[in-house]
Amino acid sequence: MLPFLACLLWLAPATLGAIYRRSEGLPDVTFDFIIVGGGTAGSVLANRLTEIPQFQVLVIEAGPDNEGVFDLMVPGFVFNIANSAFDWNFTTTPQKGLNDRIITFERGHGLGGSSSVNGMIYTRGSSSDYDRFARVTAEPTWSWDALQPYVRKHESFTPPVDGHNTANEFDPRVHGTNGPILTTLPALLNPSIDSRMLATANQLKGDFVFNLDMNSGTPLGTGWQQATAGHGERSSAATGYLSAAVRARPNLHILLETRVTRILKSSGPGTAFRTVEFTSGAGPSSPRTTLTAAKEVILSAGSIMTPHILLHSGIGDKQTVSKLGIDSVLDLPSVGMNLTEHPFFAVTFDLNITDDTDPWGEVFIDPTVTNEAIALWNATQGGPLATIGRLDQIVWARVPPSTFNDNVPDPSSGSNSAHYEMGISGTATSLISGSSIVSPASRGTVSINSSNPFDPPLIDPGLFTNELDLTMARESIRALFRFVAAPAWKDVLIGPTAPLVNNPTDEFLNDFLRNTSFANLHPTGTAMMSPANAQWGVVNPDLLLKKASGLRIIDASVYPFVPCAHTQASVYIISERAADVVKAAWGVL
Repeated sequence: MLPFLACLLWLAPATLGAIYRRSEGLPDVTFDFIIVGGGTAGSVLANRLTEIPQFQVLVIEAGPDNEGVFDLMVPGFVFNIANSAFDWNFTTTPQKGLNDRIITFERGHGLGGSSSVNGMIYTRGSSSDYDRFARVTAEPTWSWDALQPYVRKHESFTPPVDGHNTANEFDPRVHGTNGPILTTLPALLNPSIDSRMLATANQLKGDFVFNLDMNSGTPLGTGWQQATAGHGERSSAATGYLSAAVRARPNLHILLETRVTRILKSSGPGTAFRTVEFTSGAGPSSPRTTLTAAKEVILSAGSIMTPHILLHSGIGDKQTVSKLGIDSVLDLPSVGMNLTEHPFFAVTFDLNITDDTDPWGEVFIDPTVTNEAIALWNATQGGPLATIGRLDQIVWARVPPSTFNDNVPDPSSGSNSAHYEMGISGTATSLISGSSIVSPASRGTVSINSSNPFDPPLIDPGLFTNELDLTMARESIRALFRFVAAPAWKDVLIGPTAPLVNNPTDEFLNDFLRNTSFANLHPTGTAMMSPANAQWGVVNPDLLLKKASGLRIIDASVYPFVPCAHTQASVYIISERAADVVKAAWGVL
């Protein structure tokens, strides 16, 4: 069945709409909007702008189509995608805060962007995250209350694929029901772990108190995980916003496997950017093509490639680009600065659960069992591969107030925002917390070291370069020790898994964190918003490039601060509002 479907899907672009892989095939029309990047934000914009029949929209995406790709469809195969054609395959610079380790930095490369390859966790963050956006940009329409229509507009909450009773697992009042992105709760529950997680929340309360729905704007506590999936399949920006019906719109054109190398300044007076330079070739000597938008170029290449393209276009710090032989076109020193990322680390405890109810068993270990699970998914879109894995609950918590003082301010957006996250899952023998600092104080950069746009960006997330992040990470590990010391775990807990030890010192934990942490792949901030009259920042609150016209930036790079959340939900929210900002600017809203 799947090979037959795959053949149909491969042929689909010829019948579903205007999908191109070479610019020579593009129609001879004037494009009102050219969207650079068909990722999470770009897909939203492509959909919403082509709702206006008179808008001709071109999307240029560096990667391939998502249609019919098995690993992108099956939630359980999320870990198969790294180092594939759907990953930019980036690495970082040596990380000072990680003992100079170079770490991988996966980003989506293809339609849907990182929403096609990520872990699918759906978390919006806290209301104060968005209120801080509004406060820092002096624009109240970026506040949590003002964004509520867009919070619901993008989402369609969907029952879990196993059909279990979801009472007391989420709050339907805070979810959308008619949006393009399917969200859902865990399926194939593991009662031997779930029961202990919920009992711990009840026994300890405080930092770990049960939270009916972490996506209400107040995420603190222990709650059920939610994910961007539905009916047994991943729900990405591509599957949701670029469906067959959307691709069939005559005013939408998608150019795949094509790299935008620069955005060019228009000739004449003023500073306008409405022309893109691109190539379908694979290197710096490849022939370049240019196209000009009648209204706007919208740069939605993500927090890594957006500054990369800007800098190669001569938009950035004048001295930096000039030293590389790039003509400085617009001096904006904030381009590529303020990279903010969540450091991630895993903490494991040994268990001895005799009443094991783990529904996955050997699915990801024994090839025979894996093949059986694939056959079941092919037949029913059900079974263990229809869900993202063993993670059923997440804890969001804050460190003690005594952590901060006049010289060490709280980096979170407010008292209802988490400092750290613990995604806790387990088997009969192990309890694993995928932990992250979600209100980090450290900052990094995205930069370039040549004038060749095919050279990879220099990604320096600066993980643990601010000692406060280490302090908060140590506290999160000690909080996990308190969590597993609850009566609920007394009969099954053995102790921490080596190299972790009981009662670790600060020095031990610092070494542990620096030697084992990675990036949680939630980069933001490299083209940040600021007030319209501010001398810092890259875009104004309407997302137009400062000191210029014709170019708008819409993706997670515009965030002044990273939300205390996995970032895909916030990108949907921000992009939905941004689409209305663009429509209003051109008198069609």
